[in-house]
Amino acid sequence: MKITKAVIPAAGFGTRVLPATKNFPKEMFPIVDKPTIQYIVEEAVAAGITDILIITNRGKGLMEDHFDRSPELESILEKSGKDEFLKLVKSIPDLANISFIRQKEMKGLGHAVLKAKSFVGNEPFAVLFGDGVIVSETPCIKQLIDCYGEFGEGVLGVKKVDEKDIHKYGSLKVENLHDNVFKCTDMKEKPKTKEEVLSLYSILDRCVLPPEIFDILEHTEPGVGGEIQLTDAMREIAVTKGMTAVEFEGKRYDMGNKFGILQAQIEVGLQHPETKDQLRDYIKNLAAEL
Repeated sequence: MKITKAVIPAAGFGTRVLPATKNFPKEMFPIVDKPTIQYIVEEAVAAGITDILIITNRGKGLMEDHFDRSPELESILEKSGKDEFLKLVKSIPDLANISFIRQKEMKGLGHAVLKAKSFVGNEPFAVLFGDGVIVSETPCIKQLIDCYGEFGEGVLGVKKVDEKDIHKYGSLKVENLHDNVFKCTDMKEKPKTKEEVLSLYSILDRCVLPPEIFDILEHTEPGVGGEIQLTDAMREIAVTKGMTAVEFEGKRYDMGNKFGILQAQIEVGLQHPETKDQLRDYIKNLAAEL
């Protein structure tokens, strides 16, 4: 089945990068010359997604403005003959059919995804977390879409994490099927003890889910942190039907983390045609002084 809809949860407070996020959405942090959220939307579009729902909360209207037309700016660019910038600005609202809905109460990721029920309807859909940028040759979410339904109901984008950090993520019980594809039959959200760790594989920012996830979420009790955890709902599918886990190709940047933001700026800047040479020289000169 062709997957054409994506949900981007982007309602978090961004507490790990305060005070920058006090009145500014972390999803709008720039990576060279584009905000984080645009990288994620472009990844979805490159994978064939045509309809995107971004879930926000209070104070995140800047995201809506970014994907809207800006007649005043367009007029200024047109009058000044800056045709390249004009074309760039006009292209942003046309990336996809983008809509927004607010999560009025912060009850967890599962609660946020549940807000997308009427948007999704009765079809599988992609989920891309709003603070995770993944740079890859093949769009990360396309790698998952290509595997949808191959072995189970839903696909998880996974990577191994350091043992010392597994308590910050969810731990998956997996069995290798072939290459970078695994079968997932259990998961544990933020394991507290070594005994609760199922493996060092964890879901990182991307998944493809069947529509039945909404019925499960409606009956999912609050879990870790008193929130409705998406992991708890996905676990019900994993233990009954199984899910597919794909160890995706690509470099992930956590834009809700101070060091992740710095990594993205530097590494993407070293690839950007307008900044790569100057930045490379700057880093070499700076390294000589360290």
